[in-house]
Amino acid sequence: MSTCRDSMEEQTPILSLNRIKGGGGGGIRRPLWVPVLVLFIVIALFSLHINRKYSIFPIPLDFISGRVGLVSGYQQKSCSDFFKQVPGRKVVKSIRDFGGIGDGKTSNTKAFQRAMEFMARFTESGGSQLVVPKGRWLTGSFNLTSNFTLFLEYGAVILGSQYPNEWPIIDALPSYGRGRERLGARHISLIHGNGLTNVVITGENGTVDGQGKMWWDLWWNRTLVHTRGHLVELINSQNILIQNLTLMNSPFWTIHPVYCRNIVIRNMTILAPLNAPNTDGIDADSSLNVCIEDCYIESGDDLISVKSGWDQYGMKMARPSSNIIVRRVKGTTPTCSGVGIGSEMSGGVSNVLIEDLYVRDSAAGVQIKTDIGRGGYIVNITINNMRMERVKVPIRFSRGANDHPDEKWDPKALPKVRGIFISNVVSLESKRPPLLVGIEEAPFEDIHMKNISLFGLAPSMKWNCEFISGSSCSVFPAPCSQLLENESTIQCPN
Repeated sequence: MSTCRDSMEEQTPILSLNRIKGGGGGGIRRPLWVPVLVLFIVIALFSLHINRKYSIFPIPLDFISGRVGLVSGYQQKSCSDFFKQVPGRKVVKSIRDFGGIGDGKTSNTKAFQRAMEFMARFTESGGSQLVVPKGRWLTGSFNLTSNFTLFLEYGAVILGSQYPNEWPIIDALPSYGRGRERLGARHISLIHGNGLTNVVITGENGTVDGQGKMWWDLWWNRTLVHTRGHLVELINSQNILIQNLTLMNSPFWTIHPVYCRNIVIRNMTILAPLNAPNTDGIDADSSLNVCIEDCYIESGDDLISVKSGWDQYGMKMARPSSNIIVRRVKGTTPTCSGVGIGSEMSGGVSNVLIEDLYVRDSAAGVQIKTDIGRGGYIVNITINNMRMERVKVPIRFSRGANDHPDEKWDPKALPKVRGIFISNVVSLESKRPPLLVGIEEAPFEDIHMKNISLFGLAPSMKWNCEFISGSSCSVFPAPCSQLLENESTIQCPN
């Protein structure tokens, strides 16, 4: 559970300038460079008008700031090769083949369980695929198998059961020592997997709807007995692809890969009511080589979160999150951040790259969250090319809210935060200046900021910084003194 206290546009289009060829006669001459430039500007402005609702950045931020010229043949970066392609599945079946009924009323829990028992037979002999056709398929939790594809056709909706006993109780994660919300065990996720290899969850923009209101009410009414389940959770698994689906109304965190490696999550729409508690979009937890790209998220908590265990349990397990790439993610969360690192980071977080992030109407843009007692580290974090609109605190580092699993946490276990690089940021209609608060006994070091523009702040508003050190250049308005002391350490363009 994140401890956030403060309370659509699409991906960057490709700018390309094709050659302008002369006509087929009539003495038409190849235009000179000046008319070509004028034509390009007109087209760019026209695209800005038409594509505003379809683009994260109607034109790249660097174009707005005048730092880039015309781009020809540009190709978007991708980390999707973290997932190694798998051969076609030998066996393909429909959920109807196992007695499924897609009327939105009949329980298909046993049908999905029968299907998965059947599919598991082909794990070592060509793999299998389960197709969910158009319809509304009500079900409780079910477990995936290796060498398997779950495919939701256009118009297919998997609905989470409204009976808590159809979300069985499983052990707490060892890096948390207990359920994240309640002591002891926790509810399983709706779509679950443990120890899997070569799994694809995809479709033609089909939907998985957790129908989470029942769980949110239990939370708000303080009658929740066990920690809520996720919508999709994969544990100790590798080579996983999740793409081209809509996930909505998760009881708790929506997609949760934990102790995993080589995970690709792309082209996803993730939705929850903006007041739904702790409905994080994607939580990469104690995992390696995670690629998150081209997703739109609305949630009641962080859009993207990077974690690695809670206090002494995370330190003991020592499973870091490393090599995490987040690109072209957009969305809104009124209570939390676009990307949050922590607060559970006791196993360590390193080598995180966040690029082309668009966040609107949110509490924070990017947040680094930790606490005394966490131990662990957050190092080598790069955040580049971020746009925010009406975000309360664009950049925030926080030292925690005294949030611990039990009384056995160690007050001498101090986190290490070092090497945070933030560049090329534009925030429009900002509400408050950045809040960068480290820990007195363990200051946050090597914080570097470059080309930051925060608009909308009153002249009287100043950055709030404690127990941090670093450098800055081309930052408006001027940052706190702790980031002005070593300006020469960053090379800024003239």
